[in-house]
Amino acid sequence: MKDFKKYYQIDAAPEEIYIALTNPFTIELWTGEPAVMSTEPESEFSMWDGSISGKNLEFEEGKKIVQQWYFDGQPEPSIVTIKLHPDKTGTSVELKHTNIPDSDYADIAEGWDNSYFGPLSDFFELD
Repeated sequence: MKDFKKYYQIDAAPEEIYIALTNPFTIELWTGEPAVMSTEPESEFSMWDGSISGKNLEFEEGKKIVQQWYFDGQPEPSIVTIKLHPDKTGTSVELKHTNIPDSDYADIAEGWDNSYFGPLSDFFELD
């Protein structure tokens, strides 16, 4: 099992990014795919036609999202924590993803850059 931690800089306020990560309609705008999402703890979520799914664990509006991501046959939960830190150019997004199966690590790390935070950053540049 491996952990992944990275910071992303996005040109938008933390509150805007929080909405883009938690509102299913906004998620669909930047992913191009339908999403199932709620800000209720213990609710299930799904993105990219089920490629990513899991359980929402904790929310702090405009500041933090904690989710459990599902991987087949994984004995320990894989936890994703996204913290939003305001700064002078928008938001510094702190990502920590723990307990990633070794066999999935490269795809997950690339996915965070190319499929998740890359398109999210591009979405805010269109404004």
